Order: sequence, then structure tokens, then C-alpha cells
Amino acid sequence: MTMQFQKIDPRVTITTPFGEIKIRFYPDDAPRHVENFIKLVKMGFYNGTTFHRVVPGFIIQGGDPLSKNADRLLHGTGSPGYWLNPETSDRPNKRGAIGMAKVPRESNSTRDPNDNGSQFFINVNDNSGLDRTYTVFGEVFRGMDIVDKIVASPRDEFDNPLQAIPMKMTVKE
Repeated sequence: MTMQFQKIDPRVTITTPFGEIKIRFYPDDAPRHVENFIKLVKMGFYNGTTFHRVVPGFIIQGGDPLSKNADRLLHGTGSPGYWLNPETSDRPNKRGAIGMAKVPRESNSTRDPNDNGSQFFINVNDNSGLDRTYTVFGEVFRGMDIVDKIVASPRDEFDNPLQAIPMKMTVKE
């Protein structure tokens, strides 16, 4: 008797004040990153975090638990308390691709060669300079117009939106 296994194809919806962003994943290219992201979504980890970095022509970045804090200087420095080894592939950092951020560890100011455990970015343009350096683990399949609205938000000198852009995530398997 041959067993048939159904391949799970989870999708995540990021709900923002501007609308919804829908994501599909690349589990064959970045299985640990996809599993980690889905686990955090199911735990509610991302709910209430913000898109704390918006850079026109480049990316929007979110997923920092410290972005829930009113002290904007902390935004972009947090993690879930662990780091992931990169799973780089030939997937390009094209418009709509989702990658895992590399951010300074709290203990020093240098960028870590490993990936942050929760912070992610969405490319708003093709960013080939990031290829094979950052783990691309998914893509936006609906809602790039929402991403474009987010990246156009007025921001401070640290690229943090002046008006907080909170998110809530749900997963559908």
C-alpha cells in the first residue's frame, strides 16, 4: 500500500491599516525560515508589531517585538531571542520577495551574519544586490499596492514611519 502525503501550502495574511498583504512561501528553498515564520504567526508573535522601517525604492521591514514599545530608538533591534542560520538560494530579491533581515545584535552594533529570528522585509523594487546574501523565503502574491502605500508613508530620519503601522497576521493551511 502506497501512502499519499498532502503537501502543506500555508498562506499568511498580514492585515495593516492600509489593507491586506497575502504571502506564499518557498519551503523547498528555506524550510527552517518558513517553519519559523509560520510558528511565530500561529503564536501571535507578530500581532501588534509594526513596519518600523520603510525605505522608498528599497524595502519595508517589520517583525521586531520591540516595535510595540513607544521608544522608537529600540525599533529594529529586537528578536525572538534566537537567530537562524541563513538558507540562501538563487531566489532573487525581486519586487514582492520576502527576506529575513540581518540586524545588529543587542550586545554589539555590528550586523550578524545569521538571520534575525523574526524581522523580515518585503522588497518594493528588484534588489539584486541582496541576492544570495539574505534568505528569500516567500513572496507577496496579493497586496503589493498595500506595500506601496506603506513605503510611501512619511518617516523620520531613521526611516521609521511617523504614524505607527501595526500588523496582525493569520495563517491558512
